[in-house]
Amino acid sequence: MLIAHLSDPHLRPRGRLYQDLVDSNAMFEAALDQLAGLDVRPDLVLISGDIVDEGTPEEYEAAREMLARIEAPLLLIPGNHDERAAFRTAFHDHGYLPAEGPLHFAVGDHGPVRVVGFDVTVPGEHHGEADEAACDWLDATLAAEPDRPTLVMMHQPPILSGIACIDEYNCRGGERLAAVLARHPQVERLLCGHVHRFMQARFGGTMLIGAPSTTTAIALRLAPDAEPASYVEPPALLLHRWMPGSGLLTHFVPIGCFPGPLPFF
Repeated sequence: MLIAHLSDPHLRPRGRLYQDLVDSNAMFEAALDQLAGLDVRPDLVLISGDIVDEGTPEEYEAAREMLARIEAPLLLIPGNHDERAAFRTAFHDHGYLPAEGPLHFAVGDHGPVRVVGFDVTVPGEHHGEADEAACDWLDATLAAEPDRPTLVMMHQPPILSGIACIDEYNCRGGERLAAVLARHPQVERLLCGHVHRFMQARFGGTMLIGAPSTTTAIALRLAPDAEPASYVEPPALLLHRWMPGSGLLTHFVPIGCFPGPLPFF
């Protein structure tokens, strides 16, 4: 089973730039071109939040047009730049999304790997919160299929990246969430977005993977008093490949056209 994982496209109304500087829509179209050009097509596509930038109906209309290019089943969760009610309205035909409350879901009908969407967004805020109610839901959902390989997808990571300007807005309640995950060894990955950079770390007995953004990258400035900044670094997506007997392998895939193919030695 091949699962494509994109994050943080920050889509805008047609003709508008992200932060008035970067054409995030064109960069997302390039990511979709990359998906379409894979020699093995994904069985499932995940996007781990910040589908749009300001949560407006116009942005979601543009997002719907672009997302229609994806032929594989598509699972989405909101990020802090999404607006929950507008997100729910825009994706009303995504039957896995609940009709009210947090946009948690569990989907297991697209292959051997089950995907659990864990909505930790706090309406009107940029940080996330793995509160008691959310963690109780996650605990019960994971307990329902203890032998099924599972990915848990959320937006804000429950760890510190070392980049002070974004760590202020991480997911709070990380210790509570780690305790839940530690009880469920079938969780192969905890997938996040938000930081606009690739990251990996051990967390709650599993591997946390942060996906890069398909648009700008937050500057990797690790000094505590570093000035916040972003760069137009090469964007990327992730491919998670499940193979019986060997488990889950994650590939980092840069987006773009590069010299090659060259002779293989």
